[in-house]
Amino acid sequence: MKIKMVDIAGNLNFVREKISKACSRRSPEFGNSIPRLVAVSKTKPANLLIDAYDAGQKHFGENYVNELIEKSGHPEILKRDIRWHFIGHLQRNKINKVLAVPNLWIIETVDSNKLASALDTAWTKYRKNDDNKLNIMVQVNTSKEEEKSGCDLSEASSLVKHVIENCKNLKFLGIMTIGAYGYDPSNGPNPDFVSLRQCRDDICKELNLVRDQVELSMGMSTDYEHAIELGSTNVRVGSAIFGERPPKN
Repeated sequence: MKIKMVDIAGNLNFVREKISKACSRRSPEFGNSIPRLVAVSKTKPANLLIDAYDAGQKHFGENYVNELIEKSGHPEILKRDIRWHFIGHLQRNKINKVLAVPNLWIIETVDSNKLASALDTAWTKYRKNDDNKLNIMVQVNTSKEEEKSGCDLSEASSLVKHVIENCKNLKFLGIMTIGAYGYDPSNGPNPDFVSLRQCRDDICKELNLVRDQVELSMGMSTDYEHAIELGSTNVRVGSAIFGERPPKN
C-alpha cells in the first residue's frame, strides 16, 4: 500500500491562517488573543509530531494513555519541549501513568470530584516544586450524549468549586466540551458551544471568577473556526494537520 505524504508544515500554516481569520470575525468581547492550537496526534507516528514541532507547533493532544506514554518517551521527542495535553477519558487507575509523562502540560478531561481529588493527591509525587501545580480543565457534556464523558452542565460549578477550594495541587484553567459531531453552522451557532459559553458565565458569577481568566476549550478539525467565532480559547485539531485517520476496525 502506498503511503501518502503529508505536508505538515503547510497544513499547520493553513490552519493558523484559518484561526487568524476566524479571530477577525468574532465579537470584540472575546478580545484579541489568538486561541491556543493543540495538534491532536492520536494514531499518528512520532516522526509526524517531530515535523509539526519543527514547524513551530508546541502543544500536542493525545486521547489514549498508552499512546501518550509511548510517544512522550520517544528519544527524539524527549529532546523537544513538547507540551502534552491529555484529552481522553481518564480512568483513576491510570492516573499515575499519565502524571509520569515528561512535559505533561494539562489534563483537559476532569469530569468528577473523585477524579479531581485523585489527581490532586497523586500530583505531589510528580511535581517539581511546591509552586508547580497541575493544569486542568473541567470537561462538560454539553450534548448530553451517554457515550460522551463530562459532567452535566448543572454540576459544572460545584466541580470547579471543589477543584479551587479542595485541590490545592491543581490549577483550574477553564472548561472543555466535545459537543455533538456533525453540526452544521449554517443552522446558526452551535448549541454546544453556546452552552459551554453560558456555563462559563454561570460559573464565574457563582464563584466570583474573572471571565477572561476562564478558558473555553471547544472546536476540532471540522468546526474549530466556528468555535473560535463563538469564543474558544483552545482548539484541538488533528486530521486538518496530520491527515485523515484510518477508519476504526
